[in-house]
Amino acid sequence: MKEKLLENKKHGLLALTINILVYAAALFAVIFGAENSIPLMVVGIVLLSIGWIPMLGLKVLKPQEALVLTLFGKYIGTLKGEGFYFVNPFCVGVNPAATTKLSQSGDVHMAGGKTYTADGQLVSMTAEMPSKKISLKIMTLSNSRQKINDCLGNPIEIGIAVTWRIVDTAKAAFNVDNYKEFLSLQCDSALRNIVRVYPYDVAENVDTTGDGQADEGSLRGSSDIVANRIKDEIQARVEEAGIEIVESRITYLAYAPEIAAAMLQRQQASAIIDARKMIVDGAVGMVEMALERLNEGGMVELDEERKAAMVSNLLVVLCGNKDAQPIVNSGSIY
Repeated sequence: MKEKLLENKKHGLLALTINILVYAAALFAVIFGAENSIPLMVVGIVLLSIGWIPMLGLKVLKPQEALVLTLFGKYIGTLKGEGFYFVNPFCVGVNPAATTKLSQSGDVHMAGGKTYTADGQLVSMTAEMPSKKISLKIMTLSNSRQKINDCLGNPIEIGIAVTWRIVDTAKAAFNVDNYKEFLSLQCDSALRNIVRVYPYDVAENVDTTGDGQADEGSLRGSSDIVANRIKDEIQARVEEAGIEIVESRITYLAYAPEIAAAMLQRQQASAIIDARKMIVDGAVGMVEMALERLNEGGMVELDEERKAAMVSNLLVVLCGNKDAQPIVNSGSIY
């Protein structure tokens, strides 16, 4: 199915004016014919009875709106762009997702005759008929968080926000049953496929690009790359639905609650080990420098035993968690 635009249909104002004039003439014919001509009165009554039918062909579109029209089940074209249109009165607008409400911009849900927004705030007490018009604006879909195992098998929770718009109304209306639900399902599927390739944090011997070489890709450290891969994956899946994916972003990322505490301890232990390595490296360097300076200056001559004792004391002082308490030895160590 390919989109077909209906051109030269912005005759709504002219059609409305003609219809009003016909109604006025029919009313005059009924009044005048009641006294002078019965056939004229009959004609006037017939016009008053069927004059409302052309009014069904009047369509008003706002900016960034479209209307897909069918005539007795056959697709005849799409109206795009703001304006006052007049089409065949028997044409019917098609929007299979008119009543579908997702957690996205512009969507609300109905409950108990009241209208609520996606976050549960009350909007109005009156229900409105679902519109058959298709929005061409950029919209944001925020699916619920999902629990997915990363490439190392660790369960994580992740959520994404996808901005999208419709670029082919015919595909959106006829190629899929419901383009909103179709998009939501494809977002969930693409998210799972991409997340399973990456570890949550940088891990050794993990290939996230598929080139056979280990790299440092991760969900936490390569969020932009992961988001772009998710976008490309979704775009490939929704092409047939006439949808363009503008952008995708990770909105939530964390370990699943059942392993969050263990992973936090692991991160803390890793940080402590890294800090200790840095402290030891610095302490060894300082001890070497101290011994070299003492040897260069010729201040004292230390045998191997005294050097070992000095190194031990300096490492204890430099690597300890608390301040050292010095002990002054007034005698010989022998």
